Amino acid sequence: MHMYNITDKDTFFDNATRSRIVYEILKRTSCSKAKYGMGITTLIANGVYEAAYPVHDGDYDNSETEMNDRKLLYREWARYSVFYKYQPVNLIRKYFGEKIGLYFAWLGVYTELLIPASLIGIIVFLYGCLTVDTDIPSNEMCDQGNNFTMCPLCDRFCDYWKLGSACATARASHLFDNPATVFFSVFMALWATMFLEHWKRRQMRLSYYWDLTGLEEEEEHPRPEYETKLLQKKLKKEKQKKKKNEQEKEEDNTDVTKNKWKDKVLSAMGGVHLTEKEKLTWRDRIPGYLINCTAILFMITLTFAAVFGVIIYRIITAATLAASQDDTTRANARVTVTATAVIINLIVILILDEIYGSVAKWLTDIEVPKTDKTYEDRLILKAFLLKFVNSYAPIFYVAFFKGRFVGKPGNYVYVFNGHRMEECAPGGCLMELCIQLSIIMLGKQLIQNNLFEIGIPKLKKLYRRLKEGRPKSAENSSCHSRQPQRWDLDYSLEPFTGLTPEYMEMIIQFGFVTLFVASFPLAPLFALLNNIIEIRLDAKKFVTELRRPDAVRAKDIGIWYNILSGMGKFSVIINAFVISVTSDFIPRLVYQYNENRTMHGFINHTLSYFNVSEFESGTQPGNNSEKVEFCRYKDYREPPWSQNRYEFTKQYWAILAARLAFVIVFQNLVMFLSEAVDWMIPDIPKDISEQIKKEKTVLVDVFMKEEHEKLQLIENFILQDRQRRKTENRGRRSRAASFCQFGRTQKDNAASGSNHHTDV
Repeated sequence: MHMYNITDKDTFFDNATRSRIVYEILKRTSCSKAKYGMGITTLIANGVYEAAYPVHDGDYDNSETEMNDRKLLYREWARYSVFYKYQPVNLIRKYFGEKIGLYFAWLGVYTELLIPASLIGIIVFLYGCLTVDTDIPSNEMCDQGNNFTMCPLCDRFCDYWKLGSACATARASHLFDNPATVFFSVFMALWATMFLEHWKRRQMRLSYYWDLTGLEEEEEHPRPEYETKLLQKKLKKEKQKKKKNEQEKEEDNTDVTKNKWKDKVLSAMGGVHLTEKEKLTWRDRIPGYLINCTAILFMITLTFAAVFGVIIYRIITAATLAASQDDTTRANARVTVTATAVIINLIVILILDEIYGSVAKWLTDIEVPKTDKTYEDRLILKAFLLKFVNSYAPIFYVAFFKGRFVGKPGNYVYVFNGHRMEECAPGGCLMELCIQLSIIMLGKQLIQNNLFEIGIPKLKKLYRRLKEGRPKSAENSSCHSRQPQRWDLDYSLEPFTGLTPEYMEMIIQFGFVTLFVASFPLAPLFALLNNIIEIRLDAKKFVTELRRPDAVRAKDIGIWYNILSGMGKFSVIINAFVISVTSDFIPRLVYQYNENRTMHGFINHTLSYFNVSEFESGTQPGNNSEKVEFCRYKDYREPPWSQNRYEFTKQYWAILAARLAFVIVFQNLVMFLSEAVDWMIPDIPKDISEQIKKEKTVLVDVFMKEEHEKLQLIENFILQDRQRRKTENRGRRSRAASFCQFGRTQKDNAASGSNHHTDV
């Protein structure tokens, strides 16, 4: 412990890290009794255990107990009264882990950046309010002296009507259909880019502070369902081999013995060895993929069928109310049809959303993904696709299809036993698009995001209490007579099912804020108000109503960032078409350019003539009290006295070309500005980048110092070795010299002896 500077082993790891370590141990521990099973996840999937979860630190609302992280989070974060405070992101990460900490950090950044978007949206709306009295087209529609007789809105039961009766609709439409909405659309496209760039910088800062910059994806263990599928595949192969061996038993007994021995070996192998050698191939997944494609196409078709059903309801209800004898009912027919149809759309969207969430999970289970991360990514893509189509299909219809296939007087398009296709309101479809968008957005936020999140957990908790209140056996009653422990109290809470529903709510809301913002500039404001409540609602849910999730490390928000980026680019195209096709911005711009920059006479310019004598038999008004020779309708067609009667005028083709040119210019301009903003804003903050460079420099210096010390050590060792060798060589030379001197002395003595002998 002294080598790692650990002063207290009980506090060195926080609770989140401890729970992560324990969870990894439990997940990697193999079960000897389960033939191909491994870890706690397999045991839970097989029903051996009901649940496995880390316990909360303690009570959050008991003032007598000592302060803990859960109580601190509840006081400073998980209450509506502290909505004005910043989120304690570091404490959230410490208690719940990095993955949940990144979610709340992202939600905080998104909510923070909605403030400037809301302010600009309010300014655009106020601009429309201040300029409505000076808007020339609206004043011309409200001018009773310049009133136009319009063609009937339905066959036989509807009478001719005056354009001045749509004065209120025209004035209300100007609040959202004015030149400022074009600027706001460009601003929101750039805002989406700035939001993503700001989040990348914030995410990089958190990754640095939370030590996630060097985090690499760990090799995940296979899911229990994947292991089960592999086991079934292996057993099927073994059964086929066994049948084949029984057929060849009489021919070769040796092979049978070998196969038996192989079966024994395979039966003794654990799940790890099985999954390492075996895997599901594309042939094994073909049935799941076919079911997925078929089911998704069916669900999308079901969504379109629901939208088409509401269209039929609108057409039939409008015709029925127009045939009413009550003048008030006929006068309010359009408002009644629009309001009831939007409410029906909202109810259908809420119901299908719940169904599509379950269907997406079922389809992902059929695919049998190998790891939890792959499972989560595929589930997110399916759920997002289905919920995207479900939430925006009615809005797309009003924006781009309603009123486009009506025909013209005397040659209307009929559906379902003589009912005319519905037309846009006299002020255009943009006002109806605004109503549709606002009601669906506010309804989803109020009912689905808030009431469901508050009400459903409370109903489940009540059901669990009623279930636990039933009479129990003597053994269970004795067990429950003891003081409940922390894990007992946490077991009564709702299990944590992942962050996918939380992200999905915000992503769909992000689509409402960016995709059709040209028709509803107040969308960012309502999103901001919702998110202020949503943050505290989610915080309270995590702290008080859910079991404590496993602390999972993650360095980013995953696939959600790619979805946000794709929706930001898609919003540019959608807003370009909303401005050019749905609103009257381009026709007004073309008229103002051709008429010496004046808007006088614009309403008369947009209305064509029709000779009422050319109505088909049975379609003309039956209760006409005034003599009308020509009626007007909104289109760019030649008058009946022209040679090319009822053909499109040159002005129609000029406006069509201007619409297409605006889409191309707007899209490329905004895309260029977005890329410029992306290029100008660095992904890594400057201080973090400099700090990382300093750390790398220090790290390199440490490595160089260590290498230099190693080099010096080696050089010293070499010098010592050389000195030792020199010393040894000197010793050898001195010994050799003394030996040579001793040899010479012996030779001299021998020579002198021989001489002496000769003399004798």
